[in-house]
Amino acid sequence: MKQLIETVENLRVRGIGFRGLTEALDTTTAQGRLVFQMFGALAEFERSLIRERTQAGRAAARRAGRTGPPKLPDADLEAAQALLANRDIGVTQIAHRLGVSPATLYRDMPAARTANTPDV
Repeated sequence: MKQLIETVENLRVRGIGFRGLTEALDTTTAQGRLVFQMFGALAEFERSLIRERTQAGRAAARRAGRTGPPKLPDADLEAAQALLANRDIGVTQIAHRLGVSPATLYRDMPAARTANTPDV
């Protein structure tokens, strides 16, 4: 919505108006600009509400102990553990073989962070 408002404003500065084909919206008039801005504000408000509700729902689920299922099935986790035992194979290579990102591997298998690091 922000980009749409900026685009319409840039057009206005260049002397170009926006007129909706299916709605009675015409930004060349004061009333049309007011309606356009109101729709923009309402859309932004609704988006903020959705974001807040989603964050609250996720926080409530975490407090209840629900984190969602791991992305990697048990068989893939076992394969990853076996591959981690080989210091010649990096976490990125293992993740690529399993078709996930290294971040997913680290999240579903926290031991991966230290299992494959060289001794210092």
